[in-house]
Amino acid sequence: MDVRLSTTFQNSLAKLNNDEQKQTKISAMDLQLNPSNPGLQFHKLDRSRDPNFCSIRVSRDIRIILHKSKSTLLLCYVDHHDDAYKWAERRKMEQHPKTGAPQIVEIRELVVEIERPVYIDTPAQAVSKPLLFERFTDDEILGFGVPLEWLPDVKRADEDNILDIATHLPEEAAEAVLEIATGNIPEPGPIVLTGSNPFDHPDAQRRFRLMEDVEELALALDYPWEKWTTFLHPVQRKLVERSYNGPARVSGSAGTGKTIVALHRAAWLAKQYPDSRILLTTFSDALANNLDTKLKQLLSAEPRIIEQIDIEALDSVALRLYTAKHGVPELATEKFIDQLLAKSAEKIGSANDFNPFFIKSEWKDVVDTRQLTSWEQYRDVPRLGRKVRLSETKRRALWNLFSHVLDRLKTESKITQLSIYHQLTDHYQDRPSGPYDYIIVDEAQDIGIPQLQWLATMGSTKSTACSSLAIWGNVSSNRPFPGKPVVSISEDAQEALKLTTERHTKYVIVQTGYSTQPLLMSMGILNIAKVPFQCLTVPSLASRLLRMRQPKLST
Repeated sequence: MDVRLSTTFQNSLAKLNNDEQKQTKISAMDLQLNPSNPGLQFHKLDRSRDPNFCSIRVSRDIRIILHKSKSTLLLCYVDHHDDAYKWAERRKMEQHPKTGAPQIVEIRELVVEIERPVYIDTPAQAVSKPLLFERFTDDEILGFGVPLEWLPDVKRADEDNILDIATHLPEEAAEAVLEIATGNIPEPGPIVLTGSNPFDHPDAQRRFRLMEDVEELALALDYPWEKWTTFLHPVQRKLVERSYNGPARVSGSAGTGKTIVALHRAAWLAKQYPDSRILLTTFSDALANNLDTKLKQLLSAEPRIIEQIDIEALDSVALRLYTAKHGVPELATEKFIDQLLAKSAEKIGSANDFNPFFIKSEWKDVVDTRQLTSWEQYRDVPRLGRKVRLSETKRRALWNLFSHVLDRLKTESKITQLSIYHQLTDHYQDRPSGPYDYIIVDEAQDIGIPQLQWLATMGSTKSTACSSLAIWGNVSSNRPFPGKPVVSISEDAQEALKLTTERHTKYVIVQTGYSTQPLLMSMGILNIAKVPFQCLTVPSLASRLLRMRQPKLST
């Protein structure tokens, strides 16, 4: 008999105290090891509308609510005795009549209040608000996963009560009705094919997880970790298992689960391609350590797969590969560069002509980023987004300063971190394959031009099944890429370009310069790297819900 775990069980488990959680986990693992164990004390719920709901005893006061069928035991809920029974009495498990996905449906109860008549002056009749779903047929609404029992309520919904109704619906139905309420038309859910397992439906997999053994169950209960290590949203799962025709950029607002998707993507690639080498990287050591911890939680039962995946910060990876090829470099620290710039400005008499902060940013974002080594290169390089226009005379004065810094670096045999990236790019770009088959970059909004150019040369060109490079980034971040305009991406710009996962994909290949469209301008780094990216966005309803909740201002 299969034992499955529901999101509602994890939600309720998190509300118990530590001792109650420990006892519940022991009972759940006993159930996994031997579902027919008489010590579990199965009890049929007499007042439940669903005859398959039953309970098992955890302690004197704690009860686990199960849904028991011929082939499946589903852990649904856990709470104190009376509250657990009340939860089960108000719900039933059913297969959706349209999509075929199993759902835990809250039973619609009609409460009629008997009011004592009070005679008052008749007020002006309130203007009724338009119904949100009057243009949809019953069959279309059911196609979005709305339970049959809640169909009349959804059909009568307007902007005042849609949020209340959505809280009673299964996840896929709630998301669909809120999409419609905010002016979008969601795609109908997939339909279970005849003879297939209903629990294989994408909407079922987001809330019910098959526990293969007691170790997997223990992991799921010990590390809920935003629940996304166990339960992936169907959109997230498609991003994880999708084959990309070229490099891919996955973006989304904060909290949409981009890091979770990146971790699952790394694990999925390792399982699909056992002989591959995978790099999961980000811009800082602290974030890389965090990724390493979470991946080990995700794959704790599969240590062999973890061995395929390297998790390091970008600078650490570059330094390791450079050292293997050239030996340990003498890195020029940021403090050393600052001192060189200040001394060089004083020596050539430019200290009073330019702001020290401007000199530092011009070195970092233009000279070092582009690895300029001659006056002609600096004179002709585009300075888009630098805000301060420079005449040729001023450029000449600045180059005299920068050339002096370059000479000192060469004399002292020092190298900058960005120089390491450029040298590695030159080393790998003409080779048929790099050190990794697949590369996944998290928090990519914080990486710059040299890093992306280098990453583009690092993946394998031998595999055509999946893209060798995928980057994850926060689409709403205001952090600029080096060498590009500082652009705040508005939601309106995102919506105008319709970069929403599943329903819309857009290939953005910029030939020259920066696009004038805000969202494409935010990707100006791609122009210089000359890498065509397939761009997708992890969707979020949070911003739309906030707009719906904002009070309307009266004039």
